[in-house]
Amino acid sequence: MSEQRTCRQRPGARLLPLFAASAALALYTLRYRPRLLTWGATPDETTRAYPGDELVPEADGTSTMATTLPAPPEEVWPWLVQMGGDRAGWYSWDRLDHYGEPSADRIAPEWQNLEEGQRLRAARDGQSWFTVARLEPNRTLVLRSDLSLPSGHSFDPQWDPLPTARIDGIWSFHLRPTPEGGTRLVVRTRGHGRPRPLTRPFDLLLWEPVHFIMQARQFRNLRTRVGAQA
Repeated sequence: MSEQRTCRQRPGARLLPLFAASAALALYTLRYRPRLLTWGATPDETTRAYPGDELVPEADGTSTMATTLPAPPEEVWPWLVQMGGDRAGWYSWDRLDHYGEPSADRIAPEWQNLEEGQRLRAARDGQSWFTVARLEPNRTLVLRSDLSLPSGHSFDPQWDPLPTARIDGIWSFHLRPTPEGGTRLVVRTRGHGRPRPLTRPFDLLLWEPVHFIMQARQFRNLRTRVGAQA
């Protein structure tokens, strides 16, 4: 009799992990994901348009995160303009995005020259990079990334044939002075992936959480560096 009861319970027991996973995914999607995508930003900052948004007009993924730094924009800008894998680093988790080498803790004059169209290396082998798409000193820096999948190598959409599977996106930095003499730094991402059935799960389960972790770390490290300089 007990064996029959056990057999009858098995189908339901097998569904429990599926129900638990579905509930966890729903909780993350409805409650936590919106907070991660707008971490630190005000409603006005998340809804307004910024330079560079037009580069990805049909974005199927976006985030707007923000922080306040203890120095005016003209003192924050030199830290941003020297970013790059072969330059000052990205001020985030260096083991993940700077080959384990520490990001710069000083402003280096040799890295202060930046211009639109310039490439900033994102991988040690030079196969992945960001392109400077918009540049307005002390105000706006827009980096563009076009990646083929699954290699993750960059391509130039102006000259190279478009890969069947790809992700196009921007990573933009917008600086505004605060009344207290600091800087409001708003960071926006916009992405467009194809084919969507492939890139959507990647965005939801990997890219968005990783971006939150990396961006929050960058905010923290920038605040430390800018504060020490100030």
